[in-house]
Amino acid sequence: MVLNLPNIITLARGLLIPVFILFFYIDLPAAPYIALGVFIVAGATDWLDGYLARRYNKVTTLGKFIDPLADKLLVVSACVMLAASGLMHPVAVIIVTARELVVTTLRVVAMSKGVVLAADKSGKIKTAVQIVCIALMLAPFVAEVSFALFGIDIALTLALAVITAAVTLWSGADYMIKNAYLFKEQE
Repeated sequence: MVLNLPNIITLARGLLIPVFILFFYIDLPAAPYIALGVFIVAGATDWLDGYLARRYNKVTTLGKFIDPLADKLLVVSACVMLAASGLMHPVAVIIVTARELVVTTLRVVAMSKGVVLAADKSGKIKTAVQIVCIALMLAPFVAEVSFALFGIDIALTLALAVITAAVTLWSGADYMIKNAYLFKEQE
């Protein structure tokens, strides 16, 4: 196991998830702001670890495995909490979660064949869109005021959830099409 700086940053993202969840639910005046800040920092580490790994040639098999896993855990956790708070439609959460399970299963199939599937461009775009949309959905929650006060209404949060779901579906389909060869039986 290679614990280089990018992998440590990825592991830190995973460790920030329970901190985010704690501050999302804790009843302190600053807690919602801290939750949003932790989510944004965790989301930013997704870009940072990948940049450092590529820039300094520190890409590892471990990193290819734990980076998308940390992304999935962060995004799914946030989506579930947003849905429980009424800020995200449950169907969007189901779409996000289903895509992540399908792609994770594909990665397991690939590993069983000796292939390591790193995140591809559509997956990176999907994660970036999800993180931005989730942060925007968290922003009214943090302010603890009505959406209308921010000029944000329910239609915008629905639009953000639809965008998240659509990009997630596109990315999942792209991933499956590009890697369909993994399901062909060897002759």
